[in-house]
Amino acid sequence: MATSLNLDNVTQALKEHYKALTVKNMVYKDNPFLALVNKYEQFGGENMPIPTQYGIANRRSATFGTGQLLNTATSLARFVITRVKDYSFASITGETIKATEGNADAFLKYATLEIDGAIQSLTRSIAVGMYGDGTGKLGDIKTGGLPDNTDGTGKTLTLENPESVTNFEVGMVLKFVQSVAHAPRADTYTITAVNRDTGVLTGTIASSSGAAADTDFVVQTGDYVAAGGDADGNPMKISGLEAWIPAGTPANLFGVTRTADRTRLAGVPFDGSSQPIEEALIGAASRLAREGGSPDVCFMDYTQFANLEKALGSKVVYDKVSSDDADIGFQALSIIGPKGPIKIVADQNCTPNVAYMLQMDTWTLNSLGAAPHILDLDGNRMLREALNDAYEVRVGFYGNLSCNAPGYNSRVALA
Repeated sequence: MATSLNLDNVTQALKEHYKALTVKNMVYKDNPFLALVNKYEQFGGENMPIPTQYGIANRRSATFGTGQLLNTATSLARFVITRVKDYSFASITGETIKATEGNADAFLKYATLEIDGAIQSLTRSIAVGMYGDGTGKLGDIKTGGLPDNTDGTGKTLTLENPESVTNFEVGMVLKFVQSVAHAPRADTYTITAVNRDTGVLTGTIASSSGAAADTDFVVQTGDYVAAGGDADGNPMKISGLEAWIPAGTPANLFGVTRTADRTRLAGVPFDGSSQPIEEALIGAASRLAREGGSPDVCFMDYTQFANLEKALGSKVVYDKVSSDDADIGFQALSIIGPKGPIKIVADQNCTPNVAYMLQMDTWTLNSLGAAPHILDLDGNRMLREALNDAYEVRVGFYGNLSCNAPGYNSRVALA
């Protein structure tokens, strides 16, 4: 006879069902950069200093006395990494638990549906954020892509690049942001339909200021609440690749003024937009080799991956790259750079029309606990909701991305 369910054995069943490896497999299988990056899961304390050397001592001269009197020491910078937080929730009604109390398998099937959704939602937030600039930007609105910014239903929003449609889901609530110097607008935009071929969203605009414009970018509500991110102007999301190796003049990052040596402190921006894609990648690899880097993995969106595969034609070489943390691998193309083979991997989370050519041993995802993990410090994986006949499962992430040698990595513009 099946054991009846109560809250204690529900919690035990969930612990057995969501073992660490099970969660890792769920998290990593469709998120290559998240899967392949080094992990450090003991990011305690207030912050984590990441020292970087960007210059050598220059007390040198052909004249002994002149060299001895020079006063230039080794150039060091220290990125002081801080954590950001991110959360996701699953709710299971009391009626559902009671209705399945004679069949633990039936309960787990329903619980899995809700909890898997919460884990996957937070996973995507982390995976997308690892390519981002810390603002939480999910996409830009195309010029003319918001024809009606007034309150109401059936309002269409066309994304600047259809590839970024992977960042959006039905039911998601968005905010409009004019620029990082501005707080989000009063408007909310609730998605009711997604066209994944055209990049057109349909939704409802509420609390409209009537000011939302097609020059805005969009974020998920709660990810950006004031100019710069939080009330103190700090990013609320992971400082990802766009923060570490930006295209333009680099902003200060984790206390470091990076204009002192733009390349060594903010990576190599390479404009390959006017070149055939394979030539752009080889050009960026050569630049990195000149700077001392040894890139081994390059991430790009699926459209650009297909363009590269077609461009290589009969010269295409297929390879595979695997995660050390879970038994998961990804199909890759392989090109030869000045420092050896570079594996090219398609990632749905990647910024459209950009390739990130990375030396992977310079990158670490630092977190306090697994990224993400079910929050159960009190031993309870399910908590009674105070105002509903329901029980809640909470999933969380505390951490940030770091790089100890930005100059060994490149952002390659492909279009």
